[in-house]
Amino acid sequence: MMERVQLTEAQLTEALPGASLIDGPRLSIETNGNAGVAETRMDTVAETRMDTVAGPRMDSVAGPRVDTVAGPRMDTRVGFGCRAPIEAAAVSVTQPIRGGAAEQRERSSSSLALGNLRAFVILIVLAFHSALAYLGSLGPAAFPFDDPPYKWRAFPIVDSHRWFGFDIFCAWQDVYLMSLMFFLSALFTWPSLARKGNWRFLADRFLRLGVPFVFGLIVVMPLALYPVYRVSAVDPSVIAYARHYLALPFLPNGPLWFLWQLLALTILATGLHRFAPGFVAFLGRCSASADVRPGRYFVGLVTACALAYVPLALIFTPWNWYNHGPFAFQFSRPALYAVLYLAGLGIGAHGLERGLLAPDGMLARQWARWLAGSLTAFVLWMGLTALAMIDVKGAWLGLRVAVDVSFAMGCASGCFFVLAACLRFATMRSRMLASLADNAFGIYVLHYGFIVWLQYALLDVTLPAIAKATLVFGGALLFAWTMAIALRRVPFGSRLIGAERLVLANTRLPQRKVLRNLVGGNVAGGSIAGSLVRDGQFAGAQYTAAQYAGAQYALGRRNRRSPHRVR
Repeated sequence: MMERVQLTEAQLTEALPGASLIDGPRLSIETNGNAGVAETRMDTVAETRMDTVAGPRMDSVAGPRVDTVAGPRMDTRVGFGCRAPIEAAAVSVTQPIRGGAAEQRERSSSSLALGNLRAFVILIVLAFHSALAYLGSLGPAAFPFDDPPYKWRAFPIVDSHRWFGFDIFCAWQDVYLMSLMFFLSALFTWPSLARKGNWRFLADRFLRLGVPFVFGLIVVMPLALYPVYRVSAVDPSVIAYARHYLALPFLPNGPLWFLWQLLALTILATGLHRFAPGFVAFLGRCSASADVRPGRYFVGLVTACALAYVPLALIFTPWNWYNHGPFAFQFSRPALYAVLYLAGLGIGAHGLERGLLAPDGMLARQWARWLAGSLTAFVLWMGLTALAMIDVKGAWLGLRVAVDVSFAMGCASGCFFVLAACLRFATMRSRMLASLADNAFGIYVLHYGFIVWLQYALLDVTLPAIAKATLVFGGALLFAWTMAIALRRVPFGSRLIGAERLVLANTRLPQRKVLRNLVGGNVAGGSIAGSLVRDGQFAGAQYTAAQYAGAQYALGRRNRRSPHRVR
């Protein structure tokens, strides 16, 4: 069965940033999903039929329509030197794509800002873990490897050089950062579910999240925690470490707990798509007016966060963790993360260019207010927490509730500030940020071992805490980034870190030929329409391999070696 959608020139050119249509103002692409054959022709308003040498067949049409027929699935090739096969899932569209050139530019700005935000988030994650060894509030010695409650899970290395500023930085990130990552992870989930279907989407998520989780448990964490054992070990040998590691009552997973909880929320999203799609549509409608009145949406989000967080924090305290086998979670926060994930799910279903994340909406315009609000909520939470910790067991119930409510406010306001700042200032194109965003998930899986080993290597070095943290951050970023890129060039290595495989294309092709290859049957119509926006693990990459390749060559960067992603 074939379905039809109208495309404008602006929508086609937006899918290939920096490129322009040649040989005619309109394009028709027809994909036969059953036969796996793509037929392309250029249409003009001329009243006679003619053939051209440089381009595909030119046919006369009476009206301004541009029709694209997308079949359910096809295999395509990009017309570059490597000719690497790309499996492109064409989209079944039931209605015309909305919006003209202005709306397409807004959509591009939102996607670009979110892609850059993905890069900034992974930098914050690395900075957070790099600073943990140098907190002023830590005790005088490292935590023993074998003794409960195994506090080395949070602070694997304890250095004698400290700076209290790191305590404030890490406390602020702890309030909102993980919630923001769950929010970002959900933004592209609903469109991906609609495109792939429930079972195919779940299979893809199990591969992209489950395989890296298992790889991290089996390979990354044992290597990462050896220095933690050596700090307090009587016998520092590898064999002794293996015995002590296997004797632990749980499997340490460090920051990898995020992966299995995200997978659980992905299963929840799939269930909603199957049994309660109207609920997600309702969540999307709640965010519809947030572009002009974000404060109203913020109040609703804070209320939901408080209802999800406060009862669990009162019962289990805000700090306790649970470990059983390979699974770990903080008792007070799973429901909070679910609220932020559902919020992202609704916003993504409603449309990124509309509602809260509109690039010219009030959220982006009022970024300074959200910064002030976020800092105010954070300071309020810190002050109330300090009062409550004077007498932890005998703290007044009202004070504990106030602490937990202020945490929910700080969580939501921190997310709003980061989103507002990126929508306002992070809409620029950068090759470095694009590469960092594209490898963010792999860096997240790999970075912990490099951070722990660098902190361990600097224990006996006489340097200020700020200098040590900077060296750890820079070194871990460089090593993890390089290894993520290297693994993506290995056939199975990309699976281990939940990423797409990289292939280098060296062939120089002129712009006209590249565009003709892209629109002449080598790329699925759905990809050209920009509908294969990748649903990343936390705010996915924004281009398919064909779109990225076309953008690079069409912008005239033909003499550089440019990485192209292959599924």
